[in-house]
Amino acid sequence: MTKMIQCISPVDGSIYAERPALPLAEATKAAEAAKAAQKPWAALPLQARIDYVLAALQALNDDKDRIVPELAHMMGRPTRYGGEYGGLNERTKHMAAIAAETLAPIVVEESDQFERRILREPHGAVLVVAPWNYPYMTAMNTIAPALIAGNTVVLKHASQTLLVGERIAEAFAKAGLPAGVFQNVFLDHDTTSALIGAGHFRFVNFTGSVGGGRAMERAGAGTFTSFGLELGGKDPAYVMEDADLDAAVATLVDGAMFNAGQCCCGIERIYVTARHYDAFVQAFAAEVRKYKLGNPFDAATTLGPMANIRFANEVRAQTAEAIAAGARALIDPADFPEDDGGTYLMPQVLVDVDHSMRVMRDESFGPVVGIMKVHSDAEAIALINDSEFGLTASLWTQDPARAAEIGAQIETGTVFMNRADYLDPALCWTGCKNTGRGGGLSVIGYHNLTRPKSYHLKKVTK
Repeated sequence: MTKMIQCISPVDGSIYAERPALPLAEATKAAEAAKAAQKPWAALPLQARIDYVLAALQALNDDKDRIVPELAHMMGRPTRYGGEYGGLNERTKHMAAIAAETLAPIVVEESDQFERRILREPHGAVLVVAPWNYPYMTAMNTIAPALIAGNTVVLKHASQTLLVGERIAEAFAKAGLPAGVFQNVFLDHDTTSALIGAGHFRFVNFTGSVGGGRAMERAGAGTFTSFGLELGGKDPAYVMEDADLDAAVATLVDGAMFNAGQCCCGIERIYVTARHYDAFVQAFAAEVRKYKLGNPFDAATTLGPMANIRFANEVRAQTAEAIAAGARALIDPADFPEDDGGTYLMPQVLVDVDHSMRVMRDESFGPVVGIMKVHSDAEAIALINDSEFGLTASLWTQDPARAAEIGAQIETGTVFMNRADYLDPALCWTGCKNTGRGGGLSVIGYHNLTRPKSYHLKKVTK
């Protein structure tokens, strides 16, 4: 019996889309087609590959009227935000713009005796396993540079955003991409693991849970497949004595609550200097109370449902456990009567928290944040590093030297000063500890999607 992969809409609990999972034999054919198409694709001029990718990007932009409401149906983001086009366009265009320089040969010597150089060669067939929270941006973060670098790509998207892979495939088809160069497939976990274990892909990029990352590595054990893994996060902010409090409150509330808190680099814990603690907490809670929880198709809604009731219940559990252990909730449930106990989840701000509570340790991935008072940089640094994760950290100060000094002591992939929850495509997107390994976008992203190949050519002399 064919297994069906379903997307259950968080808006109303209905089955919004379903597709049959490919059996292993058909999935293997897709992987083999990607391998067969790779060398002819890599043989095309670089600019030709760039042009194909940019044409597909334009096709996605042209499909905005269909894509934005689909996202609301599939994962609950309010339509007022217009999808992911700002980041999608910025990242894809940046990677296209830097490709020629980044992929150019590194010439060590070119003399009458020797030619010595290092070239970047594509891995071959690449598997992208993409998440549901920013389903277009996270997928294209790897798809675009992988294709530009000369790889072929097989995409397995999350079931929660089942139609995204189809839309990307349609965009590449409109761009005229040769057969086999990009394929969207519907796979269950066992089939995905079997393909990786059989060594069909030379590079696998996975964005998801820590458990999912471990499963990927187990599947690839012994195959020497390269992995890029972005896994969990528990991103902190530190508000110092000289911080612009108004800017800090506005940015950190948005960083904690946007997309119902379902952001890889969303703010989940905040440490505030004692001098500003009371004022910050009061202003932060007041700003959160301005949110409007509701149907994502309502123009007034600023906070839609969480993507799945399981995710919402995890946030509720962390919050309830913290309150039972002595935390104090600042947001009154009466202010958010739309919270239905299901996917529609009110935002919450917790004080009197500490690191014995799961809400300050485990990834919440929802609209809840804990705020703690600190008395020194050393105390803040210790608390920031008291985590199994390390994706981003947000520092609020007017002193870049102080931010750099603190940043050097923080175990994280990105250090922000006076901003949060942003991905700069010119910088490497990376993490440490259980957040994963590897890096996407920037020059480093191309390095991870290619392998170095050295040429040491001695010329015959008479």
